[in-house]
Amino acid sequence: MHVDTRSTAAAAGGDASHGYDAPDLRVFVFALFFIFGGITSLNDIIIPKMKELFTLDHATAMLVQSAFFLAYALFSIPAAAIVRKAGYMRTASIGLVTMTAGCLLFIPAAGQASFGMFLFALFVLGAGITVVQVVANPLISALGHPKSASSRLTFAQAFNSLGTTIFPYVGSALILGGLATVDSSTLTGAALDAYRTESSRTVVHTYIGLAIALLIVAAVVWTRRNRLNEEQDQTGSIFHAFTLLKRPRFAMGTACIFLYVGAEVAVGSLIVNYLMQPSVMGLSDVAAGKHVPFYWGGALVGRFIGAYVLNKVSPGKVLAGVATGTLALILISANTEGALSGWALLAIGLMNAVMFPTIFSLASEGLGKRAAEGSGVIATAIVGGAIVPYLTGMLADKTGSLHFALLLPAICYALILAYGLYARKPAVETA
Repeated sequence: MHVDTRSTAAAAGGDASHGYDAPDLRVFVFALFFIFGGITSLNDIIIPKMKELFTLDHATAMLVQSAFFLAYALFSIPAAAIVRKAGYMRTASIGLVTMTAGCLLFIPAAGQASFGMFLFALFVLGAGITVVQVVANPLISALGHPKSASSRLTFAQAFNSLGTTIFPYVGSALILGGLATVDSSTLTGAALDAYRTESSRTVVHTYIGLAIALLIVAAVVWTRRNRLNEEQDQTGSIFHAFTLLKRPRFAMGTACIFLYVGAEVAVGSLIVNYLMQPSVMGLSDVAAGKHVPFYWGGALVGRFIGAYVLNKVSPGKVLAGVATGTLALILISANTEGALSGWALLAIGLMNAVMFPTIFSLASEGLGKRAAEGSGVIATAIVGGAIVPYLTGMLADKTGSLHFALLLPAICYALILAYGLYARKPAVETA
């Protein structure tokens, strides 16, 4: 799965040893981070909507995240294989078209008012986002000098956070707002079916708009398909990348990506229902949905701060510090009531800010020429977003307490803290 990033100077303005000098493509990659970050965060708005429409328990509602993030486990390595054959830009176009197909599948899902169809649409959407993300992470690392790759990835993640801040606010108004005055629990029979069909349309209209935007972006990307003129290495099996898991630092870092994405998504998915509790803020679903951007907005602010701090402090120490902060906030939220409990949960976004790029960089240290292979394996670990939220939902159902359910994300963050301490010293390149 190794990608040889050599290109002609005329095509890319540089070479693989010093990175591509292609500022226009950096803008393009920032746009990709914004798009897939924003669409991913809409799941936090979809979950309470599906829970209400189909009278689901917490665990079943979390299948929204499971269907979406399962795609990372199934499509990350195949996506890397497509990069080997087609190159970065063509693969990005394929990913964007797949995302468009996922958005359009919301039309039959709404027509049938079927929870299963919604899950399938989210799975296809997740598959497209997986392809785009497998392209985006190594590409942003290649678009500049290798020494500043970590900084560029952190900066690109800020655009991801910008998307996750804006999309939930708009989505809560479009998806949760339209029929918010109707209590579906009071409806039965034909009235309930009619409500589900009509309310489903408020969801599909949002995704049709996204489909149109994605097609436009895909067309623009396709016009740049020959921009890099890459020479891809075709040798070896794509599954050879998994031999990297024999390296403890990389294996533990990959596991931490699983834990981090799972914990981040689990907390984000709980926010609306958590803030609606009378013992917390007692908000309506629309008002609670409009608080979700505070969670993702914290990550946006934190990534700009983190980009500066990471130039001064060891990444491992920074990771251990923010993981400690996250554990403190979970303890506060789980053991208090009222606004303090709600805002402590929302503040976790600030602590999450630098975790993904920092774990990614720490795990990738010392991989040398196999760094691109490592990226594909790490992307597979994002499947944590399919598993941890579902288990968190089960814990909430079993105990009847969303506060107690925070125990599982807390365990994830504790293990990330341990990895930060383990990886606080620079790795020796062994590839």
